Amino acid sequence: MAKTSGLNTTGILSRVTVAAITAALVATTTSAMAADAPQPADKAAAAATKPAQAPKAGIASTTAEADYRWLGAVTGNTLYWYSPNGTGGYDARQWQTDTWDDVKHAQQADNDGDGVADDIWVWTTDGSLGYADGDTDDSGISVGGGWNIYNKVLVPGNLGGAAAPDLIARDTSGKLYIYLGYGTGKLTGRTLVGSGWGQYSQITGAGDLSGDGKADIVARDGSGTLWLYKGTGDQKAPFAARTKVGTGWNMFNNLTAVSDLDFDGIADIVARDTTGKLYRYSGTGNAAAPFKSRVLIGNAGWNTYRFMF
Repeated sequence: MAKTSGLNTTGILSRVTVAAITAALVATTTSAMAADAPQPADKAAAAATKPAQAPKAGIASTTAEADYRWLGAVTGNTLYWYSPNGTGGYDARQWQTDTWDDVKHAQQADNDGDGVADDIWVWTTDGSLGYADGDTDDSGISVGGGWNIYNKVLVPGNLGGAAAPDLIARDTSGKLYIYLGYGTGKLTGRTLVGSGWGQYSQITGAGDLSGDGKADIVARDGSGTLWLYKGTGDQKAPFAARTKVGTGWNMFNNLTAVSDLDFDGIADIVARDTTGKLYRYSGTGNAAAPFKSRVLIGNAGWNTYRFMF
């Protein structure tokens, strides 16, 4: 794993205000055509500030596929960040802003491959998608409008074999599309990569779960069965056939990929149960059994969040 001293720790996003993101989206529309082939707009006012807390001394990052990242959590209009504590859990939450009432979801990414997820996509309730870069001048760009044709938008990592994380989106008919990323927040037009994805109530991923160096995702169906979709690196068919990896996952109402939370170099996820407890599932790097037994990292209260990322 890379040493912490090699990381760019000064550019990690710690707060992104919806007001600034809105400024970045002034040129967008809400048409489905915009979502079909989103076009970048000029950069607008700064959308992010520098971190309130950098990675702890001695904590290492790994690769772009198992990066260092905070956990973002939103309740009402308030965004909090949780910093990894170095032992597989999180420190006390840090308040960031009370302006996220118009944010529908968000996703982190490591676009420059330095091992730190310091970039963010923000999806707003009016169907706009914005992007903020935590490494440069923290400005935001408008990716496009019309994204409300989708009910799920994810950034699992580099799926298409290029140089940066890509975005996948599921529409209301269950079709799955991929948008290749340029590493700047800009995206290509979409490509259809599958159908039948409406059967899944939870889909998540952030890095390599199977140990082959390619980004993967997991999906939970209505029966509570968890499936692994291994990444292929082929943009036309980014996922291999699914593999059953668990049952009984309906006890959870949220699955969130958090990349490498326990700092062993393998991507992990966290799962929230219906009582508000939070568990870590550490990755194994084994496609047949991608997760170790769960570990409780939050005793209660996590159901207050309408989404985590």
